[in-house]
Amino acid sequence: VFDAGDYFGIMQVEEVDEEEEGDEEMEEELKKKPNPGNEPCFKVIVTNENGLQASNPNSIFLIDHAWTYRVEHARQQLLHVPGLLHRMTNLMGIDFHGEIPDEGSIEQVLQEMWKYNQTYQLSQGTAEEKVPVWYIMDEFGSRIQHSDQPSFATAPLFYMPQQIAYTVLWPLRDLETGDEVTRDYAYGETDRLIRKCVLLPWVPSEVLDVNCFTPEPSDEHYQAILAENKEKLPVAINPPVYDKDKTFKVFTDIQQVLNNLTHPRFVFTDNEGEADILYNFSHFKDYRKLSEERPGVMLNQFPCENLLTVKDCLASISRRAGGPDGPRWLPRTFNLQTELPQFISYFQQRDRRGEDNHWICKPWNLARSLDTHITNSLNNIIRHRESSPKVVCKYIENPVLFHREDVGMVKFDIRYVVLLRSIKPLKLYIYDVFWLRFSNRAFSLDDLDDYEKHFTVMNYAPGVTLKQVHCEEFIPLFEKQYPEYPWTTVQANIFKAFAELFQVASAKPAPLGICDYPSSRAIYAIDLMLKWDTSRDGKRIMQPQILEVNFNPDCDRACKYHPTFFNDVFSTLFLDETDGCHVTSIV
Repeated sequence: VFDAGDYFGIMQVEEVDEEEEGDEEMEEELKKKPNPGNEPCFKVIVTNENGLQASNPNSIFLIDHAWTYRVEHARQQLLHVPGLLHRMTNLMGIDFHGEIPDEGSIEQVLQEMWKYNQTYQLSQGTAEEKVPVWYIMDEFGSRIQHSDQPSFATAPLFYMPQQIAYTVLWPLRDLETGDEVTRDYAYGETDRLIRKCVLLPWVPSEVLDVNCFTPEPSDEHYQAILAENKEKLPVAINPPVYDKDKTFKVFTDIQQVLNNLTHPRFVFTDNEGEADILYNFSHFKDYRKLSEERPGVMLNQFPCENLLTVKDCLASISRRAGGPDGPRWLPRTFNLQTELPQFISYFQQRDRRGEDNHWICKPWNLARSLDTHITNSLNNIIRHRESSPKVVCKYIENPVLFHREDVGMVKFDIRYVVLLRSIKPLKLYIYDVFWLRFSNRAFSLDDLDDYEKHFTVMNYAPGVTLKQVHCEEFIPLFEKQYPEYPWTTVQANIFKAFAELFQVASAKPAPLGICDYPSSRAIYAIDLMLKWDTSRDGKRIMQPQILEVNFNPDCDRACKYHPTFFNDVFSTLFLDETDGCHVTSIV
């Protein structure tokens, strides 16, 4: 029933400038607005002469969504969807007179849209389908202003029969004619400081009185993570002792292991109950039961290893290794759920000092760069917090680049596979082969939504070329491009960072550190980049930057080019035999 017009009106409020002498502060404020002077202010008011009763079952309204999209498609849609840019510039009060979309107008919409965006995500489907969706309500919905004491509430509703989303609007109290329709833009936030932070896109203010130092979270924080993961810690056991020539029965659901493990001392079994080694693809949870009933069974994961593999935990445990900004080998990271005021303060301080302020927003738990965004817009980052739990990391603005003949100077990242044999004592090996991934376009700090310029994960994007260079080809090419930086020195620094990371990760007892369960073993893939930095004595150095640690990495390329990969891994981890294996001990 299209009856909203019987109840509501949109009112344009003209800001009248009182010409007063010496009102310079007001002048300054006006200049700060993106387009001073011409920004109309709209209000939605109740126009029905009988007002609106909260108890009336008909006092509920649907608001259409004008634009629904995923962030990475926004620019393309504004360029190509007929009429979209025109409608958005009108809705946002941006001047746009042309017929043809122009870069300037599109940029303005991409900046301003974070004041209008709302979000939801689907709770089922593939990882790609679960990436948050953003939407902008129609002209009526978008003109409902904020209030700390709102008169209405709104919520997105997904209507299955039409496969379409609406926003539901309903009054929170009885309203009379002429009353304003408002909603709370920081709905659900009760903490005063957090509300102030969340409302910054609409109510600009400095949050500089907040210390941007982020100490390591409390012990309770780690206890809560353990409980949330439903992991049960093992009881203390004696390390199992096996005969020198024992053949181990392996139970695994990983095809790459089944296809490539040919070492004579390992045989496969389909019976989990008789296995000596459990090599599982998915996360194991009940270590207590296993440690009580079958302490001799070895497995390919450690209790509490999520402290390394989940991005917010990686950042918090790494703080044990460095000063207020954390260790040099990790980009400065903030947890947007728990450290928003500190982040905003840090951002504003950098802004004031004129320092680079490009940041990368990543979900805690999605891999393959899904729902990952690079931006230098504070509003954008603050709003991303509403979609799914995220960390924000300083974007590496001065990466060490690699010259690709066909393209120019591109970003690259490096993947090492590390083998964790034990926590107490800490024994860490590194596989002697590393893997490289390259961007497909020359690097520059612009076009932040150009995936092929800023990201190196190409093997999942359809129709995108994957540039492969083997490490033995890469090293001479690299040394030719950077003659003062021999790879052995660069790699020694990388290994030093890995060693430090695992030392801090095992420095405290579980659940504050990785659990020292004697029957656990694991392999992880560590992705890193190199950035230009200055050493304490003023020299220009290549500083490793650890980006993430992956559990149970995809070893497809490893097996393809190095058929003994899993033999080496199993021999090192389960037999303690490293002779003839392509591994190097680093701790």
